[in-house]
Amino acid sequence: MSESFPRLHARTRRFTLGVPRGFTISPDGARVLFLRTRSGTDPVTCLWELDTATHVERLVVDPRALDADEENLPPEERARRERSREQAGGVVAYTTDSAATLAAFALSGGLYVTEVAKGATRRLETPGAVIDPRLSPDGRHVAYVTSGSLRVQDLATGDDRALATPESDTVTYGLAEFIAAEEMDRHRGYWWSPAGDALLVERADEAPVQTWYIADPANPDRPAAPQRYPAAGTPNAGTELFVLGLDGSRVAVPFEHEYLTTASWDSHALSIVTMSRDQRTRRLFTVDPATGRSTLVREDTDEAWVEIVTGVPGHLDDGSLVWVADDEGGRRLFVGDRVVTPPTLQVRDVLDIDRDTVLFRASGDPTEIQLWTWDGHSLMPVSTASGVYSGRLAGGVGVLTEQSLEREGVSATVVLPSGMTIPIPSLAERPGLDLRVHLGRSGTRDLSTAVVFPSWHEPGSRRLPVLLDPYGGPHAQRVLASQGMYLTSQWFAEQGFAVVVADGRGTPGRGPAFERAVLNDLATPVLDDQVDALQGVAQQYPDDLDLSKVAIRGWSFGGYLAALAVLRRPDVFHAAIAGAPVTDWRLYDTCYTERYLGDPHAQPEVYDQSSLFADAAKLERPLLLIHGLADDNVVAAHTLRLSSALLSAGRPHTVLPLSGVTHMTPQEVVAENLLLLQVDFLKKSLGL
Repeated sequence: MSESFPRLHARTRRFTLGVPRGFTISPDGARVLFLRTRSGTDPVTCLWELDTATHVERLVVDPRALDADEENLPPEERARRERSREQAGGVVAYTTDSAATLAAFALSGGLYVTEVAKGATRRLETPGAVIDPRLSPDGRHVAYVTSGSLRVQDLATGDDRALATPESDTVTYGLAEFIAAEEMDRHRGYWWSPAGDALLVERADEAPVQTWYIADPANPDRPAAPQRYPAAGTPNAGTELFVLGLDGSRVAVPFEHEYLTTASWDSHALSIVTMSRDQRTRRLFTVDPATGRSTLVREDTDEAWVEIVTGVPGHLDDGSLVWVADDEGGRRLFVGDRVVTPPTLQVRDVLDIDRDTVLFRASGDPTEIQLWTWDGHSLMPVSTASGVYSGRLAGGVGVLTEQSLEREGVSATVVLPSGMTIPIPSLAERPGLDLRVHLGRSGTRDLSTAVVFPSWHEPGSRRLPVLLDPYGGPHAQRVLASQGMYLTSQWFAEQGFAVVVADGRGTPGRGPAFERAVLNDLATPVLDDQVDALQGVAQQYPDDLDLSKVAIRGWSFGGYLAALAVLRRPDVFHAAIAGAPVTDWRLYDTCYTERYLGDPHAQPEVYDQSSLFADAAKLERPLLLIHGLADDNVVAAHTLRLSSALLSAGRPHTVLPLSGVTHMTPQEVVAENLLLLQVDFLKKSLGL
C-alpha cells in the first residue's frame, strides 16, 4: 500500500527533497554546480556537477562519506536555517571561487573545501564550529565565522587568523543580524573584494535588544533559551561596517540609517544600501574602501514604505548601474538613468547580470512569475508559458526552473547559447494527487483566486462545505500558476471540501498601490478581501458551495487571518484553525511590523485595531490554536496570551501546543499528524 499524502508530504519536506537547486554556472558556461538530495525522501543534500558539453552529471560531494553529524549543528547554523526556511540537511549552502573550481561549505560545524574537478574534499582545521564559509574570488583564502569572530584561512599554508573578534558576548562579526535575515532576505554579513585582499564586514551588537526566553515546558530540567528579540517599538541591534584587509588594516564605513539592507562589491564599486527606521527612505552609496568615505548614488522615498528588492545593486560590464524602484505605479527595472520596463510589469527580483545582460523575474499577470532579460537594447521574455520561473545566467549559459499547473514538481533545464537544452533531473516524489484547480478572478476587487474541488466532485451535483486556505499577507502569495501551491489544498478538498485560496490586498504581484492598501491596518483590508473572494466564488459556483458551512485555516500571517475571521466575521466563518498566529503586533519584530503599522508608541490605536485581544469576547465559533513552543519568530506568547484573553472572556476554544517545534514544523511525525488533526477538527466543528 502506498503512503498516505500526509505522511509523504512530511517525509519529503513538502516534496522539496530531490529537487535540484542552488545553481552556480562557471564563467565559461562549461559546468553547472547544483544541490540535490539522492532521492525524494532522502534529507541529505549533495553537491553535483553537470558538464554542459557531454551532458553528464557527476556527484561531487556526498556528506555521508564525510561522517558528519547533522544532530550537532552550531546554534548559529540552526538559526540561519530557520531564518532561510531550510528543511533539508547535508550541504545546504556552498560558495565557490570566481572560476567555480573550488567549493566551500560548512557541515555539522566543520569547514570543508572541495576541488570540484577531482571531487577531492578536505576538512580544514578551525578553532571552533563554522558557519557561512565563503571563498575569496581568487580561491586563495576562505573566510568564515566562528564564535562571533570573522576568520580567514590561507588554503595553501593553512595559516588561520582572526580579522575581527567580538568585544563582548553580544557582538558578532560577519553575520547578518536577526532582522536582516528574517525580514530583509539578507543572510550574509560579509563580502569579499574582487581582488580577494579585503572584506566588507558587518559588526552587529545585540546589547540594545531586549532578551526574551524560549522555554521548553515538556523538559523542565532544561533552562529556557535566551533570545534577543527586537519587538516593534523596541531597539534593534546596532550595526556597523568595516573594511578589513588581509594585511590587518581596518577602515570604518559609517552610515546614518537604522538598517543595512544589502551590500555588494564588484569590479566597478563597493556599494551599500541603507534604509531609515521608518522605512520611507532608502539610499544607495558607493564606498571608497581605502578611506570608508561614502558617496550618495541615489535616494528613493515613499510616503508608505520603500520596498526591498533582492539582486540589486549591480553593474553591467560598462559600469551602468542596475537598480529596481517604484515608478509611475509599477516596480520597475532601471539601467543607468534609464527605466527599461513598463509600469505594468512588476519586477520581482534580479537574478543575474552576465556582461551586458540582466536576468530578472517579473509579473504581468500576478499569478505568474516570468523570466525576462534586458540585453542593453531590448526587453525580451525568456519564459512564455504560464507558470512560475526562476533561473541563473553566466557565460552565456542559462539555467531555467519551471513550475506550472500542467506538470508536477519543479523542472530544471540548462539552456546553451546554441539554444540546445539539457534537463537536470528532479528526483522528487510524486504527490499522487489528481489536482482540480481553477484559477481566476473573483469579487468586486477582481482578486486572484484559486478554487480547488475534490477529484470526485461532479459540478453542480452537491454543495460542498467550504475551506478558505489563505496566507493573505504581505510578501507572500498563494495563488500562483504552480501545482506545488495547491497540494495540501487538494488533499483537504479530497476530504470533502471546496477549497478557496485568495490573494487580497497587501500581497505582491499587482503593483505598489495594491501592496500599500494595508498601511496602518493589517486587519480590515485582508479580511474584507477574503469575504469578497468567497462571495465572488459562490456566485461563480452557486451549486457547488455551501456557505452555511465555511471554515478557514492558515499558518503565520494566515493563522492571524484565520483567527481574525472567526472573531470579526462569525456571520461568514463558522470555524477556524490558526497556526502560529500573530495575535498582538506589539510582540512581532520591528522591521516587518513597523513597515505596515508604524511606531507603536506614536500610533497605539493602529496596533490595537490590528491585534486580536480586544475581540476575544466576540468568539462564538470553534477556534483551534496551534503553536510550536520553540518558535523564535512568532513566539508562543501570541497564542498563549490570546488563549488567556479568551478564557477571561469565558469563550471556549482549543489550544494545541507543539513541544520542541519551531515556526517551520519540520518534524515528520508532527507535520503528518497536524494535517490529520486539522481535518478531524474541521469536520467536527462543521457537523460533517
